[in-house]
Amino acid sequence: MIKAHQTRDRVLTVILALLSLAWVYPVVMILLNSLKKETAISTGTAFELPTAETFGGLSNYVDAILSQGFLSAFWYTLVITLSSVVLILICCSMCAWFITRVKTWYSKALYYLFVFSMVVPFQMVMFTLSSTANRLNLDTPYTICIIYLGFGAGLAVFMFCGFMKSVPIEVEEAAMIDGCGPVRTFFLVVLPILKPTLISVGILETMWLWNDYLLPYLTLDRTAGYMTIPILIQYFRGSYGRVEMGPMMASIMLNIIPIIIVYLLCQKHIIKGVAAGAVKG
Repeated sequence: MIKAHQTRDRVLTVILALLSLAWVYPVVMILLNSLKKETAISTGTAFELPTAETFGGLSNYVDAILSQGFLSAFWYTLVITLSSVVLILICCSMCAWFITRVKTWYSKALYYLFVFSMVVPFQMVMFTLSSTANRLNLDTPYTICIIYLGFGAGLAVFMFCGFMKSVPIEVEEAAMIDGCGPVRTFFLVVLPILKPTLISVGILETMWLWNDYLLPYLTLDRTAGYMTIPILIQYFRGSYGRVEMGPMMASIMLNIIPIIIVYLLCQKHIIKGVAAGAVKG
């Protein structure tokens, strides 16, 4: 029996290793091509390792940063990601606290509405969303966080509610006996307890927001120069409309690297947060 389990584990390890290679392979290809000369990419050597003749160094990265407005797109992406994540964490944790502590029919209905929002396809609302964002002036990098709050609330409230159910209410009652009102109880007692789930939700939302393409493409006013990095990559053109593959590959890597670093540094917190919300104390 033990040998059978060991054999099964080894087979699963091999299968998962091959799957991981399949996921990593495109990233490796982008990295290699970002270091090649433009002529080498367009002449059929895209799948070959860089050589002395095709190696272009960091010139593609310099071109990506200094041209096409990459720095402004990076700033807009950073503003959208940070503002949206902060808004989602604060508002959704408050909402989850209310849902789990106020046990009424409308709090249950509110919870199921949030859960239901996770299964609604974005394509069903994208045209209405675009026109609404224009009418309410939510088409800038500094106001689009309100739209992201609506789309990110479903998963965030679901995870926060799962964790809040494991938190004993006696902790909050003790704080109220000591003179804390609802606001102080939430920020001084509940929010620190929610730290594992706050980190988990923050990381998941950050990865989604940083790489999101469709929602900013539909809502942001590009005539005012508002573009995120995923949108900028689509418009990466050289003279006469020619696609510059080298700088485009470099810009893709510059977009991938920050989020990979964030995930590698914080991946253990994701597991802790999910596990904490899955176990009821």
